[in-house]
Amino acid sequence: MVTIFQDFSLDDATCASMFTDRKRLFVDLLDWDVPVLDGRFEIDAYDGPSATYLVATDEDGHHIGSMRLLPTEGPHILGDLFAGLCHDPVPRGACIFEITRLCLPTRLGAAQRLAVRNRLISAMVDHAHDHGIVAFTGVVSESFRSQVLAMGWRCAALGVPQPVAAQRLGAFRIDLDAGTRAALTLIGIYTPDTRRSPARQAA
Repeated sequence: MVTIFQDFSLDDATCASMFTDRKRLFVDLLDWDVPVLDGRFEIDAYDGPSATYLVATDEDGHHIGSMRLLPTEGPHILGDLFAGLCHDPVPRGACIFEITRLCLPTRLGAAQRLAVRNRLISAMVDHAHDHGIVAFTGVVSESFRSQVLAMGWRCAALGVPQPVAAQRLGAFRIDLDAGTRAALTLIGIYTPDTRRSPARQAA
Protein backbone atom coordinates (compact mmCIF):
# COMPACT_ATOMS: atom_id res chain seq x y z
CA MET A 1 0.00 0.00 0.00
CA VAL A 2 0.91 3.68 -0.24
CA THR A 3 0.88 5.97 2.78
CA ILE A 4 0.73 9.75 2.42
CA PHE A 5 2.00 12.21 5.01
CA GLN A 6 3.67 15.56 5.48
CA ASP A 7 6.99 16.25 7.19
CA PHE A 8 9.23 13.42 8.38
CA SER A 9 11.25 12.06 11.27
CA LEU A 10 14.40 9.98 10.96
CA ASP A 11 13.27 8.19 14.10
CA ASP A 12 10.56 6.67 11.95
CA ALA A 13 11.87 3.50 10.26
CA THR A 14 9.92 4.03 7.05
CA CYS A 15 11.15 7.61 6.65
CA ALA A 16 14.73 6.58 7.39
CA SER A 17 14.61 3.79 4.82
CA MET A 18 13.14 6.14 2.23
CA PHE A 19 15.99 8.63 2.60
CA THR A 20 18.52 5.78 2.60
CA ASP A 21 17.11 4.44 -0.66
CA ARG A 22 17.12 7.95 -2.12
CA LYS A 23 20.83 8.22 -1.31
CA ARG A 24 21.56 4.84 -2.93
CA LEU A 25 19.67 5.77 -6.09
CA PHE A 26 20.35 9.44 -6.63
CA VAL A 27 23.85 9.75 -5.15
CA ASP A 28 25.49 6.31 -5.35
CA LEU A 29 23.98 5.23 -8.68
CA LEU A 30 23.07 8.40 -10.56
CA ASP A 31 25.88 10.54 -9.08
CA TRP A 32 23.71 13.56 -8.31
CA ASP A 33 25.42 16.41 -6.49
CA VAL A 34 22.88 16.70 -3.65
CA PRO A 35 23.21 16.86 0.15
CA VAL A 36 23.74 13.69 2.17
CA LEU A 37 23.16 13.64 5.93
CA ASP A 38 25.39 11.44 8.10
CA GLY A 39 26.70 9.72 5.00
CA ARG A 40 23.40 7.84 4.71
CA PHE A 41 20.34 9.99 4.07
CA GLU A 42 19.62 12.03 0.92
CA ILE A 43 17.75 15.00 2.37
CA ASP A 44 17.65 18.39 0.68
CA ALA A 45 16.34 21.87 1.45
CA TYR A 46 12.89 20.97 0.10
CA ASP A 47 12.29 18.16 2.58
CA GLY A 48 10.23 19.25 5.55
CA PRO A 49 6.78 20.37 6.71
CA SER A 50 5.62 21.69 3.33
CA ALA A 51 6.48 18.49 1.46
CA THR A 52 3.97 15.70 0.97
CA TYR A 53 5.42 12.19 0.79
CA LEU A 54 3.84 9.19 -0.94
CA VAL A 55 5.58 6.04 0.28
CA ALA A 56 4.98 2.47 -0.88
CA THR A 57 5.94 -0.25 1.57
CA ASP A 58 6.01 -4.03 1.52
CA GLU A 59 4.12 -6.24 3.97
CA ASP A 60 6.87 -5.72 6.55
CA GLY A 61 6.73 -1.94 6.29
CA HIS A 62 9.99 -1.59 4.32
CA HIS A 63 10.28 1.21 1.77
CA ILE A 64 9.93 0.00 -1.84
CA GLY A 65 9.19 3.28 -3.59
CA SER A 66 8.27 6.89 -2.99
CA MET A 67 7.76 10.34 -4.42
CA ARG A 68 7.54 13.85 -3.02
CA LEU A 69 5.06 16.62 -3.85
CA LEU A 70 5.97 20.27 -3.34
CA PRO A 71 3.59 23.27 -3.38
CA THR A 72 4.51 25.57 -6.25
CA GLU A 73 3.55 28.74 -4.40
CA GLY A 74 6.64 28.19 -2.24
CA PRO A 75 10.19 27.07 -2.96
CA HIS A 76 10.33 24.19 -5.44
CA ILE A 77 12.86 22.73 -7.84
CA LEU A 78 11.47 23.87 -11.20
CA GLY A 79 10.88 27.40 -9.98
CA ASP A 80 14.13 27.79 -8.05
CA LEU A 81 16.65 25.85 -10.12
CA PHE A 82 15.31 25.08 -13.59
CA ALA A 83 13.01 27.92 -14.62
CA GLY A 84 14.98 28.19 -17.85
CA LEU A 85 13.51 24.87 -18.97
CA CYS A 86 10.14 26.59 -19.44
CA HIS A 87 9.25 28.59 -22.55
CA ASP A 88 6.71 30.55 -20.51
CA PRO A 89 6.65 31.49 -16.81
CA VAL A 90 6.89 28.56 -14.41
CA PRO A 91 3.37 27.32 -13.53
CA ARG A 92 2.53 28.25 -9.96
CA GLY A 93 -0.62 28.19 -7.88
CA ALA A 94 -2.31 26.84 -4.80
CA CYS A 95 -3.72 23.93 -6.81
CA ILE A 96 -0.48 23.10 -8.66
CA PHE A 97 2.13 20.81 -7.07
CA GLU A 98 5.54 19.65 -8.24
CA ILE A 99 6.43 15.96 -8.46
CA THR A 100 9.97 15.27 -7.27
CA ARG A 101 12.24 12.48 -6.03
CA LEU A 102 10.49 9.49 -7.60
CA CYS A 103 12.55 6.72 -6.01
CA LEU A 104 12.23 3.11 -7.21
CA PRO A 105 15.05 1.02 -5.71
CA THR A 106 16.98 -1.03 -8.27
CA ARG A 107 17.02 -4.05 -5.94
CA LEU A 108 13.36 -4.66 -6.80
CA GLY A 109 13.90 -5.58 -10.44
CA ALA A 110 12.25 -3.95 -13.45
CA ALA A 111 8.82 -5.57 -13.19
CA GLN A 112 8.35 -4.75 -9.51
CA ARG A 113 9.63 -1.19 -9.98
CA LEU A 114 7.00 -0.68 -12.70
CA ALA A 115 4.27 -2.06 -10.45
CA VAL A 116 5.33 0.20 -7.57
CA ARG A 117 5.52 3.21 -9.89
CA ASN A 118 1.97 2.56 -11.04
CA ARG A 119 0.74 2.27 -7.45
CA LEU A 120 2.40 5.58 -6.57
CA ILE A 121 0.86 7.31 -9.58
CA SER A 122 -2.56 5.89 -8.69
CA ALA A 123 -2.26 7.14 -5.11
CA MET A 124 -1.03 10.53 -6.34
CA VAL A 125 -4.02 10.97 -8.65
CA ASP A 126 -6.47 9.98 -5.90
CA HIS A 127 -4.73 12.31 -3.44
CA ALA A 128 -4.98 15.15 -5.97
CA HIS A 129 -8.69 14.49 -6.47
CA ASP A 130 -9.34 14.60 -2.73
CA HIS A 131 -7.29 17.75 -2.10
CA GLY A 132 -8.25 19.98 -5.02
CA ILE A 133 -4.96 19.63 -6.89
CA VAL A 134 -5.57 20.29 -10.59
CA ALA A 135 -2.07 20.06 -12.05
CA PHE A 136 1.42 18.70 -11.47
CA THR A 137 4.75 19.90 -12.82
CA GLY A 138 8.16 18.29 -12.80
CA VAL A 139 11.72 18.15 -14.10
CA VAL A 140 13.06 14.84 -15.39
CA SER A 141 15.49 13.41 -17.90
CA GLU A 142 14.55 13.75 -21.56
CA SER A 143 13.98 10.01 -21.90
CA PHE A 144 11.74 9.77 -18.83
CA ARG A 145 9.77 12.84 -19.90
CA SER A 146 8.90 10.98 -23.10
CA GLN A 147 7.38 8.25 -20.94
CA VAL A 148 5.45 10.76 -18.81
CA LEU A 149 4.05 12.45 -21.91
CA ALA A 150 2.85 9.09 -23.27
CA MET A 151 0.98 7.89 -20.17
CA GLY A 152 -2.44 8.86 -21.48
CA TRP A 153 -3.21 11.83 -19.28
CA ARG A 154 -3.27 15.49 -20.37
CA CYS A 155 0.44 16.22 -20.26
CA ALA A 156 2.52 18.78 -22.13
CA ALA A 157 6.18 19.68 -22.40
CA LEU A 158 6.97 23.11 -20.94
CA GLY A 159 10.02 23.66 -23.12
CA VAL A 160 12.78 22.04 -25.13
CA PRO A 161 15.09 19.68 -23.18
CA GLN A 162 18.40 21.28 -22.31
CA PRO A 163 21.80 19.89 -21.27
CA VAL A 164 22.40 20.04 -17.53
CA ALA A 165 25.64 18.49 -16.26
CA ALA A 166 25.91 15.10 -17.98
CA GLN A 167 22.27 14.73 -19.03
CA ARG A 168 19.42 16.46 -20.83
CA LEU A 169 16.51 17.62 -18.68
CA GLY A 170 13.01 18.68 -19.59
CA ALA A 171 10.03 20.11 -17.72
CA PHE A 172 6.41 19.01 -18.00
CA ARG A 173 2.92 19.85 -16.80
CA ILE A 174 0.13 17.35 -16.14
CA ASP A 175 -3.43 18.70 -16.05
CA LEU A 176 -5.89 16.52 -14.17
CA ASP A 177 -9.56 16.23 -15.11
CA ALA A 178 -12.52 13.90 -14.81
CA GLY A 179 -11.03 11.58 -17.42
CA THR A 180 -7.56 11.18 -15.91
CA ARG A 181 -8.19 7.97 -14.02
CA ALA A 182 -9.97 6.37 -16.99
CA ALA A 183 -7.10 7.31 -19.30
CA LEU A 184 -4.52 5.82 -16.94
CA THR A 185 -6.66 2.71 -16.45
CA LEU A 186 -6.80 2.16 -20.20
CA ILE A 187 -3.03 1.71 -20.43
CA GLY A 188 -2.74 -0.30 -17.22
CA ILE A 189 -1.36 2.31 -14.83
CA TYR A 190 -4.25 3.27 -12.55
CA THR A 191 -5.51 0.98 -9.81
CA PRO A 192 -8.07 2.27 -7.26
CA ASP A 193 -7.67 2.03 -3.50
CA THR A 194 -3.87 1.98 -3.37
CA ARG A 195 -3.69 4.32 -0.38
CA ARG A 196 -3.52 3.11 3.19
CA SER A 197 -6.34 4.42 5.35
CA PRO A 198 -6.16 6.18 7.69
CA ALA A 199 -3.19 8.12 6.35
CA ARG A 200 0.01 7.53 8.24
CA GLN A 201 1.45 10.46 10.15
CA ALA A 202 5.18 10.99 10.56
CA ALA A 203 6.37 10.73 14.14
